[in-house]
Amino acid sequence: MTAGSTSVEAQEVELLLRQQIGEVLRTHRLHKGMTLRQVAGRASVALGYLSEVERGQKEVSSEILQSVADSLEVPLSLIIRQVSDRVAASEGVYIPDTVPDEFVSEAGLVSENS
Repeated sequence: MTAGSTSVEAQEVELLLRQQIGEVLRTHRLHKGMTLRQVAGRASVALGYLSEVERGQKEVSSEILQSVADSLEVPLSLIIRQVSDRVAASEGVYIPDTVPDEFVSEAGLVSENS
């Protein structure tokens, strides 16, 4: 493997990660019946920026991700787990589920299977 190919692979994973984060955030927002404007306002994030994050066009900092998670009333750990599961699936890696579906249901959260 050459240094150039590693860089291209890293960029593909980065793009995938941005897209997966955005898709998970959008799924939670829609499940909660919230608009982009509502989430952006509660998270103190610019509406256009949040839209770009959801579309996978912008990177999101850990601080803003936490703020958006709080505004959605979804644990950051769940968002990260769902993104991780999606990335693992794209890599063909199986990671056993450690959070029972019952817990996700009882907490009123969005499961990847629903």
